[in-house]
Amino acid sequence: MCGIVGYIGDAKKTKQILLEGLLRLEYRGYDSSGIAVLNKSVTNIVKAKGKIAELQKKIGKEKLEGQLGIGHTRWATHGIASEVNAHPHTSGTTSVVHNGIIENYVELKSELKQKGFKFISDTDSEILAHLVESGLENGKSFTESARGAFKKVKGACAVVVITEREPEKLIVLRNFSPVVVGLGENENYIASDIPAIIPYTNRIVYLEDGDMAIVEKNEVTITDLNGTEVKREEVLVSSDPASFEKGGFKHFMLKEIYEQPRSALDTLRGKISGDFSSIELAGIDTKQLNKIKKIITLGCGTSYHSCLIGKLLIENLSRIPVEVSIASEFRYSNPIIDQDTLVIVVSQSGETADTSEALLEAKRLGAKTLAITNVFNSKIARESDQVIYTRAGTEIGVASTKAFTTQLLVFYILSNILGKAKGRISEEDISSNVKSLVGVPLLIEKILKLDDQIKALAQKYNNYNNFIFLGRGLNFPIALEGALKLKEISYIHAEGYAAGEMKHGPIALVDENVPVLFIAPKNGANFTKIIGNLREIKARNGLVIFLTTEKGADEYKEYIDDLIEIPNCDYNISPIATIVPLQLFAYHIARIKGTDIDQPRNLAKVVTVE
Repeated sequence: MCGIVGYIGDAKKTKQILLEGLLRLEYRGYDSSGIAVLNKSVTNIVKAKGKIAELQKKIGKEKLEGQLGIGHTRWATHGIASEVNAHPHTSGTTSVVHNGIIENYVELKSELKQKGFKFISDTDSEILAHLVESGLENGKSFTESARGAFKKVKGACAVVVITEREPEKLIVLRNFSPVVVGLGENENYIASDIPAIIPYTNRIVYLEDGDMAIVEKNEVTITDLNGTEVKREEVLVSSDPASFEKGGFKHFMLKEIYEQPRSALDTLRGKISGDFSSIELAGIDTKQLNKIKKIITLGCGTSYHSCLIGKLLIENLSRIPVEVSIASEFRYSNPIIDQDTLVIVVSQSGETADTSEALLEAKRLGAKTLAITNVFNSKIARESDQVIYTRAGTEIGVASTKAFTTQLLVFYILSNILGKAKGRISEEDISSNVKSLVGVPLLIEKILKLDDQIKALAQKYNNYNNFIFLGRGLNFPIALEGALKLKEISYIHAEGYAAGEMKHGPIALVDENVPVLFIAPKNGANFTKIIGNLREIKARNGLVIFLTTEKGADEYKEYIDDLIEIPNCDYNISPIATIVPLQLFAYHIARIKGTDIDQPRNLAKVVTVE
């Protein structure tokens, strides 16, 4: 991992396109970067540890002109973060950038060492350069050498390789790791993510797993690994350039928190009837849904938390039993699946490796599949039987915000569709639920007005080293998500628990140095139970932050150190309301501590390796 950019065309533009492309991929997370520019038959490589700014400093005023080039941002998997381990990697005349993991790395490295190849880095990626160079040294063409190398490696990977021996082409492999080709006039582009090249072209070719693309200045040829030519359609994509600008906000994360009213509106658009009386999902086969007897939801990280809420909503409204699985565990759990099972996979990017592999396993076992994703034409969207797009807009911050709230909206919409298909809820029920849905954008806007209050709370609590988040019912997953947000951007240890589990271990941690944050809408069926938990914490001198709806704390203020009060709302949409203050709380603590909010250490926006 993490980001790939490639270009062939105007020699004077290559350096700029590579660097600008890498900058647009910064949001994915990385620890080092590098570029290789091929000028006729000479390759110039510059690499640096740290931010792309360090790479730019090393390049300085060098022209680095050349007809083609490749660039990479690395997120360490094999080998520490260092300049030596940064990409591109070279072997003789060959240079390569690579995302993914080579599973048969040890075997191939031993084989190459016996042939006399010397390894400089600790990475598995360097193997690819040596494999291609080995073929070239044996008299094979660049295409034959690349194909032979690609056939030998096992594991998910996206690769771009160049050689001084044939300096008029780049060769690309996609195998379970995203990479696209962008088409231009007398120039072509390569990227792991479309944002890297969208300023230059909106003509995109999505490669499929097992595809090898030979990219020349005026031609792109795509084959399988046996050399048989395959056809891939050109797709015109659109993107809002403002998505890649902070728009006056200090960080993308804060901007994206504030974009949630608009994102919610975009998610609802086209899914609510014009008279606000019913819910519609274009392209979703409701007859097929009526046959479903069991649902499994799958996701990673924040998407997993949305799945936990989705389970409760679906079961409540449709009475279809739902299981939730962490995507990385699903493949190895020997799941019980048949043709009456619907597997719902959730991924902001649509490219998450564990989720993608889980989807393929579900299909292999005969399940019906449905994707909830934010990215059009992503791998998960293409592989699923049906797809619902969240339409959250481009999310740059590594810590997911608007993608999460829009996933929750989609789950609530889907729950109503399933409930209707199963005859469990009436038209009147749906009409009432629609009113709650259409009120979400305004609800979030009202909550955002609490920002100054939450900023003051962050100032008060930023020096604490441990936090506990507690919730029940629909807001137990919000406790998990709130804790995740705090730990991933502020680096403060935080844990989320079901409030009823407090007495089963976590209460041992409670004292005056561990703030406990309760998420407790007053209209929750178990509100009185959580008040009991509140008293237990206070009896042990714990610090209590209480997040509730209007008047929810009126009778209990003696037990509360700090109160966050949000507007009243339908309990089924309360997770959308309660998460927003927690996003702001995490953001402001991280801002006070001076951490890298948009690109937290060790994290990547899109995890494309298992």
